[in-house]
Amino acid sequence: MIRGFSIMGIPDKNYFRIGEVSKILGVEPYVVRYWESEFRTVRPERTRSDQRLYRKKDVEQLLTIKNLLYGEMFTIAGARKKLTDINRGGNRSADESGRLIDIKKRLKEIKEIVG
Repeated sequence: MIRGFSIMGIPDKNYFRIGEVSKILGVEPYVVRYWESEFRTVRPERTRSDQRLYRKKDVEQLLTIKNLLYGEMFTIAGARKKLTDINRGGNRSADESGRLIDIKKRLKEIKEIVG
């Protein structure tokens, strides 16, 4: 499970159209197209009629992107870098990442208090 998103919720199919992907992710199709343009790891195949066909690994990658952007509040550039780290195998566990984010928030609060 990716923090807040279940990979188990992806139907057992080889290919998905953009409408299906947007429903799985809970975002509009234009968001999926935008992420596709920003994250080169998501490369759907195209049909003769130029429709996008996403593989299961593309959908999993998009779930990770959604988690990084919406769940962990990364910027696009930060999510791109983190995704590169994850794909290279330098991934911290989700628990570690969550703890680091909490620590960062608490340090900011302390800094504001201290002034």
